[in-house]
Amino acid sequence: MDVVAGSVIRPLVAAALCLLVAGCGFQLRGAPPVSSALQPLAVDCAENVPVQLCEAVREQLELGRIELKPPEEADFVLKISNFRQERRASAITLRAAAAEYTLRHMVDVEVLTADNIPLIEPTDLNSSETYRYDESNVLAKQREEEALREQLHDRLAQQIIFRLAPITEDRIERLRHEADQAGKEGAEPAS
Repeated sequence: MDVVAGSVIRPLVAAALCLLVAGCGFQLRGAPPVSSALQPLAVDCAENVPVQLCEAVREQLELGRIELKPPEEADFVLKISNFRQERRASAITLRAAAAEYTLRHMVDVEVLTADNIPLIEPTDLNSSETYRYDESNVLAKQREEEALREQLHDRLAQQIIFRLAPITEDRIERLRHEADQAGKEGAEPAS
C-alpha cells in the first residue's frame, strides 16, 4: 500500500512544485521577460556587428517567445549598430611585456516602431573582461581570448534583452501619443 501511495503522491508533489515555481515568477537566468507588446519584432544588425552577437540576441528573444520577422514585416525594429572592440594591455611585466589584457566590446542599440517612433533612443552598451597573458603559451591564450569574445557577445545580448524588458503596451501607447503631440505642435503655424 505504501508503494501505491508513494507513486500517487510523488507526481502530485512534483506538479504542486511546478505550479508554485511558475506562480512566483521564476524564470531562467539570462532570459528576462520581454513584453509581448513588442511583437512582431525585427532584429536589424549593421554589417560591422558580429554574427554571433546578432544570433545570441535572436536566440534570447526566441526563448522569450517573441515573434521575429524581417524589418519590412515587423511592427518594431531593434537596431544594433556601431560595434566596436578594444584590446589593451592592463598590466605590464618587468620586461615591459603585457601581463594582462582587457577586452571591451561596445555596441549601439535602439528600438523604433514601424513608423519610426523611438521606443529606446540610441544607447551605447558595453561589456569587458580582463585575462592574464602568458608569452610561453600563446596558442592557449588565443583560445582563451576567443572564448572571452563569445562571452562578451552573450553579455551584450543579455544587456540588450534587459533594455527591452520595460517596454510595455502602456509605454508604447504613451510614446506614440507624445510623438503625435510633438508632430501636431510642429505642424501648427506660428502666430
